[in-house]
Amino acid sequence: QVQLVESGGGLVQPGGSLTLSCAFAGNMFRFYDMAWYRQAPGKERELVASIGVGGFTKYVDSLKGRFTISRAEGEKTIYLQMTVLKPEDTAVYYCKAEWTSLGRNYWGKGTLVTVST
Repeated sequence: QVQLVESGGGLVQPGGSLTLSCAFAGNMFRFYDMAWYRQAPGKERELVASIGVGGFTKYVDSLKGRFTISRAEGEKTIYLQMTVLKPEDTAVYYCKAEWTSLGRNYWGKGTLVTVST
């Protein structure tokens, strides 16, 4: 069983920065593709960025250059560095772990990011 715990959310002013963390509790972290999703009020959950087992990263085009995803194998943690934050980045940010070949996927409970003055 895998548990994911996000942290690092909070209130930040427009133009500010924030780094989110997702701690992976369980085994075989190195075999899981990891990703960050977000869900804004009244909208569907959307992919923000992903990082594969080999470290290959993908980003939503609109966020490239502002957000950076990374993973620390020894810590079993992934991060999302967010810069030049905008009010439209306000959302609950979720972490996802996926072992595609085995059909396993897990979600965290989310952490709220609010970008506002």
